[in-house]
Amino acid sequence: MRTREVIMGELGSRRKGNPPAEVSSFVGRRAELAEIERLLAASRLVTVTGVGGVGKSRAAQRVASQALTAYPDGVWFVELSGLREGGLLPHAVADALGLGDQTARSQVDVLAEFLAERRLLLVLDTCEHLLGACALLAQVILSAAPQVRILATSRRPLGIEGEQIFPMPPLPVPALDGTETDGEAKHEALVGNDSMVLFQARAGAVDPAFDLTPGNALAAARLCRRLDGIPLAIELAAVRLRALTLEQIVERLDDRFQLLTRGDRATVPRHETLRTAIGWSHELCEPPERLLWARLSVFAGAFDLAAVRAVCADDRLPAGEVGGLVESLVEKSILWQEPGDRFRMLDTLREYGQEWLTSLGEDERLVLLRRHRDHYLRLARQCEDEWCGPGQVEWSRRFKAEHADVRAALDFCLADPREHRSALELAGALRFFWYACGLLREGRHYLAAAINLSPEPGPALTKALWVSAQFTMSQGDLGETDVWLARCRPHLAEDDVEAAAWMSYIAGGAAVLRSEPAEAIALTTRAVELHRRGGDTRHGLLLAQATQGMALIFGGQSERGVAVLTEVRETCQRYGEQWVCSWTDYVQGLAEIAHGDIEAAIAHSRESLKVKWRLNDSTGIALALELLASGCAVHGDADRTARLLGIAHQVWHTFGLPGLGSQDLVAMRTNSEALARKAIGDDAYDAAFEHGTELDLDDALSYALAQKGG
Repeated sequence: MRTREVIMGELGSRRKGNPPAEVSSFVGRRAELAEIERLLAASRLVTVTGVGGVGKSRAAQRVASQALTAYPDGVWFVELSGLREGGLLPHAVADALGLGDQTARSQVDVLAEFLAERRLLLVLDTCEHLLGACALLAQVILSAAPQVRILATSRRPLGIEGEQIFPMPPLPVPALDGTETDGEAKHEALVGNDSMVLFQARAGAVDPAFDLTPGNALAAARLCRRLDGIPLAIELAAVRLRALTLEQIVERLDDRFQLLTRGDRATVPRHETLRTAIGWSHELCEPPERLLWARLSVFAGAFDLAAVRAVCADDRLPAGEVGGLVESLVEKSILWQEPGDRFRMLDTLREYGQEWLTSLGEDERLVLLRRHRDHYLRLARQCEDEWCGPGQVEWSRRFKAEHADVRAALDFCLADPREHRSALELAGALRFFWYACGLLREGRHYLAAAINLSPEPGPALTKALWVSAQFTMSQGDLGETDVWLARCRPHLAEDDVEAAAWMSYIAGGAAVLRSEPAEAIALTTRAVELHRRGGDTRHGLLLAQATQGMALIFGGQSERGVAVLTEVRETCQRYGEQWVCSWTDYVQGLAEIAHGDIEAAIAHSRESLKVKWRLNDSTGIALALELLASGCAVHGDADRTARLLGIAHQVWHTFGLPGLGSQDLVAMRTNSEALARKAIGDDAYDAAFEHGTELDLDDALSYALAQKGG
């Protein structure tokens, strides 16, 4: 029997929480953190408010990290700054929780049911641009899940009943009475102030030799007071030590504020203090750095250098110079570098860059947004081309990392009538990301929006229509499948063999789920023939053959079906393809159950389950679990059967329609339950089943993949 550690090492452990790693040292805030924790103990919704740059997100991040042991079901951080559309908020939360949304039900309902019995902390970071959607979802979650608590950060409160608001203050600044340099004790008090500690930490990162000597301490104290103790403003000022002395920094800041206020310092609100500091940082950038800052503001999430070159480089910013400019912006704290050589811009700095991009003219802004869109369209098409190969898990991870910018590119296309055709193309090209990686609901959302805005016939519309049909079929939503296929047929061109093949496969898959094997065999056989004649001879052909094999097995032609599946598996192995191969393992496991080779059926179900978990394919996970349970039932392991069916029930209840509505698959599950109940009795069965429904999915997966008795 393999250990849990070995199994989870293969699959990639799903942590009980996802607070992001801190990118720099955390300074001060003991009283503030303690108060936030106190409020969370007393209230189920706490919103940390305050101006941009004051440290709301960092404080929430620190509270979340310190609270991991207090919440058995984890602490989950949902970063919302890159999300543009409030309607996708439930999908973003589900994505952060690791929930594949392959059900046809409302995502809000799925979240409510998933969270209902869980005890966890949900952190909604940067809510102000989605205030109404965040308020509504928070109300639903708090009502449905009595043991869930929510910590939000926002420039404004959510405004719902029961919300406790914590206004995040700036860091305390040192008091100056003109005698600061008199004595060691006063100097220690000065440098021990939190805003001074932050400045020393960031200045030390720029110049390790920098120290708050008595002379430096006085100048730093003036700077921290001038910047109102706003952490981001202090950090941006500290970076200037690369080129200026501390005294020069203070002098120039004084000049800027005097120009702004005409000497009346009290009239400057804190958000203007930060804006002044950002503006000064902007002015101290070289012209190419300013231009890149503006252009980088089109990114909604983290990005790599390849994306920067693709989106931002041109004659004014040569591709060969982009890497150096990015490094310079990192040194100036305009960009943060993340693990994996990815970069991110803080929200406040992105907003400033967006203003400058707008000031460059609508044509410039539109060019950048189109380049951004085109970059992710190229990635999506590359994923399509390479999906039938060894890189499926890596592509899944890649698009998970790019998710915020994929959404931003789609939202841009949907918002501009000139870009609606591109919305169709991008939505269709992302089919493997959505379909194989547990994001069917989001895929349906974007496909439907793009189709409704682009009714003109053409290959892009045809593809979007049949992909929508495929998604609904994969959810067991067969009535909608018929609707989408009916909408697609009038748009099908005579020479579009690939679309015709996919449509025949989809109709055949629906026939399999309707327990109409003769119709399913005919349709999937035609799909195979069409793909071989000029359709998709790789992934499309393999998927059609796998479904044909299932139709043959359900139609009583097991020997022929297994032969088809064997051919598919051999082709998958030649390509290095995993996803269709995992479906082939599942279907062959069904055949082995029928033939009585239980050990082979169990082995196939485990192989299928491994890949389905890697790709977050929740429907596949549930089906593989039920197949494994069937093998255990016939094998006589009734307790294990009940536990596995409980785990499968947990997945189906959260993610989809049990058995996708197939009478054959439901009958298999019912037979497994009957065998187990007969063997151990109703009470023992119910207890084991309940245990399966309550297992954490990591523990459940470890149990399912372990050998008998594990």
